[in-house]
This record gives sequence, C-alpha cells and structure tokens, in this order.
Amino acid sequence: MTKSMLLVGVGGQGTILVSKILSEGLLEEGYDVKMAEIHGMAQRGGSVTTQIRFGEKVYSPTINKGEADVLVSFEKIEALRYVPMMKKGATLIVNEEEIWPLPVLAGLEEYPKGVMEEINDKLEKVVSVNARAIAEELGEPRSANIVMLGLMVKALGIDGIDWISKIKKFLPEKVHEVNIKAFERGISL
Repeated sequence: MTKSMLLVGVGGQGTILVSKILSEGLLEEGYDVKMAEIHGMAQRGGSVTTQIRFGEKVYSPTINKGEADVLVSFEKIEALRYVPMMKKGATLIVNEEEIWPLPVLAGLEEYPKGVMEEINDKLEKVVSVNARAIAEELGEPRSANIVMLGLMVKALGIDGIDWISKIKKFLPEKVHEVNIKAFERGISL
C-alpha cells in the first residue's frame, strides 16, 4: 500500500532537508519513493512544500486534495493552509512555531489568533509540539526540523531505519551531535 506524506513549512526551516533524509531512508529500506518539492518564495519566507509517496510501487509523487495520509507542518499557519490535502482520519504533525510573514512584520497585517484551536476543531489526529523550544534547549534552534523528523519517524512507525546515518550524511560533522540529540528527543515525544 502506498503512503502519502505532505511536508509544509516556511523557507529556511529545513523542510526540504528533512524530505531528503526521509526519502533516502525509505529508499534504502526498499521502498519505491517519489518526491516532489515546491520552493515558491522560500528565500523570502514563503511556503515550501514537499510531497513524498512511498510503497511497493509508486508511479507519481503528486498528492491531490484529500489524499495525504500524513501532513507534517513546520509552522502552524502552513498546517491550517494544507488541511484540505488530508485524507479523512489522517494525522497532522505540527510545530506550533509562528513565523510571521512580511505583511505582519511590516505591521500591515496581524498574525491570526486561535490557529491551533481551529486545527484541533477540524481534525481528530493532531500531534503538536514546540520543536523550536526543544531545539533551543539543546543549544541549536536550527535543529527544530530534526526534532520534527524524529517525531514523524515515530508517528509513522518507520523507526527501524538507520536514521542517524542519514542525518550524518546530509548535515555537516560539526552539528552531528546536537542533531542526533534533536532526533532522539523527537522520537521520545
């Protein structure tokens, strides 16, 4: 059976890095994996989405509306934006971090209130965490994406794969230790 994961975030959060680590691990485990990424205005804090489909035989990376088994959001507004892509009964894994878009930073708009409440009203299966706070506790705020990777690996039941070697492959040696700790924290949540 094919599984569909949609990863969404804001440029600079490491969404694509996590997608590459996931895809590599799933490939090595013997799955057929297809991945597509959309950068949008990522360099300016815009949306970034990655679609990953894996299974015995996968023909396309495309996830249509109502087809995602799992939505992983690195920012809570992005989660709300992509809820319509989820299957009924699908799981949302969301980082509760707020990253303000330019209009909010410029004082032209306000960041919406009650986002997590609205998400929880719409969905039955929501796993939420403040990955940035956990990463900051570990001394490296940029490892929030790896906290999310650990959480997602555990939630998907794919924790039997050697994810540590994938983290080491895609990240510089000087940040291996902190990112391995971030991954382990994510798995333990």
